[in-house]
Amino acid sequence: MRSRGVLQTQIEMVVPFFDVDSMEVVWHGHYVKYFEEARCALLDRLGHNYRQMREAGYAWPVIDLQLRYIRGAQFGQRLLVRADLVEWENRLKIHYLISDAASGERMTRGSTVQVAVEIASREMQLASPRVLVEAVERALA
Repeated sequence: MRSRGVLQTQIEMVVPFFDVDSMEVVWHGHYVKYFEEARCALLDRLGHNYRQMREAGYAWPVIDLQLRYIRGAQFGQRLLVRADLVEWENRLKIHYLISDAASGERMTRGSTVQVAVEIASREMQLASPRVLVEAVERALA
């Protein structure tokens, strides 16, 4: 099991019918969407979400995505999706864990890496913009 990040958040969701395939299991691509929901909640908790990132002049594309499927989720299943902030000074790295809300059983884990790109110049930044670092520092205080 991965260690927790410096800041985490968790959302609860119920698997909707339109996310399952003909085998009544969540189609593998939808787990990325679940990660995104938890990541947005984490960024809101930081006080520096995607809208605020854009207003500060930066886009944050995902440049790496890792997933490990352990057990398929099913229609109507209640899931907990946790996002853990593990890196932020040079890039934004977040670990995820999806588990069954009732049993706590691990379903899927993964991580994403995002980098700051200055919108005006379209140049990738080698360090996270000060505005993000300060948001993390405020959240940790």
